[in-house]
Amino acid sequence: MTSSEPGTKPPKAAQASKAPKASKATTTSRTSTAAKTVKAPKIPKGESHLALVRRARRINRELAEVYPYAHPELDFRNPFELLVATVLSAQTTDLRVNQTTPALFAAYPTPEDMAAANPEEMEELIRPTGFFRAKTKSLLGLSAALRDDFGGEVPGRLEDLVKLPGVGRKTANVVLGNAFGVPGITVDTHFGRLVRRWKWTDEEDPVKVEAVIADIFPKSEWTMLSHRVIFHGRRICHARKPACGACPIAPLCPSYGEGETDPEKARKLLKYEMGGYPGQRLNPPADFPGKPAPALGAV
Repeated sequence: MTSSEPGTKPPKAAQASKAPKASKATTTSRTSTAAKTVKAPKIPKGESHLALVRRARRINRELAEVYPYAHPELDFRNPFELLVATVLSAQTTDLRVNQTTPALFAAYPTPEDMAAANPEEMEELIRPTGFFRAKTKSLLGLSAALRDDFGGEVPGRLEDLVKLPGVGRKTANVVLGNAFGVPGITVDTHFGRLVRRWKWTDEEDPVKVEAVIADIFPKSEWTMLSHRVIFHGRRICHARKPACGACPIAPLCPSYGEGETDPEKARKLLKYEMGGYPGQRLNPPADFPGKPAPALGAV
């Protein structure tokens, strides 16, 4: 996750695993069909709150059809691995984190192991993720806190998670939603950018964005909404040049036209499985229609 943030109970399976499988061809077909029928959206400037809520929920339903396989794009096997991977994901891609964590977790599989790590050795292991000195300090601190204050287990409460070094509200919501099944809204850079483009809110502060979106959607939708919006931001609605002409929710978007509107040119902008390329996970869920990402150093 590119963002400013950096129990013995087993993690619950990601909710996305319950969704029906979607082939690459099916996904591409949906996008292509939408691109051929795009019309300039007719969203009134004085849109009422009720109308906004209806439009936002419709966008969520449309995204659920486009990304039935949406999931966290960090590889993890337990809450501790997800917590560490999320901290490492600050200012880098999930792909780079996923390529780095196998060696890290092989060396330090538990909070106790990581807390006792040699800082210089850990820095070398996580160097590919950038900001490795600051991240090493955070990982050593949070591991020691887990060992000393939580019996070596990752806590399942927001108020406990945010007390850990290097762990903010975004990271805590990622862990709660995907390792413990506790609904949460993950406001990373992609999520914030898209909800502002869709005029769900004009707030910039992540905590305020989270509060606004939480008021629009039922709690049961928070975690999967986060995955869908982030998926869409990475694959179609890019920061610099969104693929408007290939966007399945273009008729609902008040910012349609900020990017490429020609369907053929827009399709060339699609990323990951939408463009026929590997995803970010080395070990993606079984229902992911794209290709697994390559290991670090693989050709």
